[in-house]
Amino acid sequence: MNQEYLYYACAIAAVILSGLAKGGFAGVGALAMPIMALGVDPVKGAAILLPILILQDAVSVWSFRHSWDRHIAKVMLPGMAMGVAIGYVFAAQVSEVAVLGVLGLISALFGLQRLWVERGGAMVLPSNSPSWIGVLFGMASGFTSQIAHAGSPPFQMWVLPKRLPRDMLVGTTAVTFATMNWMKVPAYAALGQFTRTNLLATATLIPVAVAATLAGVVLVKRVDAARFYTLIYVLMVLLGIKLLVDALLA
Repeated sequence: MNQEYLYYACAIAAVILSGLAKGGFAGVGALAMPIMALGVDPVKGAAILLPILILQDAVSVWSFRHSWDRHIAKVMLPGMAMGVAIGYVFAAQVSEVAVLGVLGLISALFGLQRLWVERGGAMVLPSNSPSWIGVLFGMASGFTSQIAHAGSPPFQMWVLPKRLPRDMLVGTTAVTFATMNWMKVPAYAALGQFTRTNLLATATLIPVAVAATLAGVVLVKRVDAARFYTLIYVLMVLLGIKLLVDALLA
């Protein structure tokens, strides 16, 4: 396949997945960067995607602006800031493949565990884990997000067991990730990633980015709230397996 066609095929697929994730189908967005990397250098791909993610965050935050948990945001954002900083400092020494492999294994195991616990519609009491645990998961989310735009699984591992209402879960995810993605901007700017070429590539993907996010918002509101968590856990398992297989085959 012509390299330019391959790039656009991968870029459009990546942007659609990230848009669906920002619209509410959390988790699938972690596949965006691996798919993008099939068509372009991973460093350039990450730089092209970051402004797209920020734009999609804005659409998602606006759509769910009345439904988000301020306590979760206050707990996780400081950890996310630390994780982003650690990811920036140690980016050159960290293997992205290894990080995504470990993340994939943990995501799959977590999703399977939650599906087992909640099988058959069993009632599960919301988690009440202490805030310092949330800070640690926030650090893991910030670190994996800085390394590979894959911060969703650690965030979900602390937040999903709290059993927030569907729209509040999506809104909380939107607000926290919108804030975290802005935290990543100085690091990308310092590394010289916002070049004219990269920004032009970003601009060509904007219509797809907005349409995919709005589609995600519409679709997620049509999913039965009682089955929403099951769907997210299934997506986590599939995502985890995909990331793990990619790491083993790398």
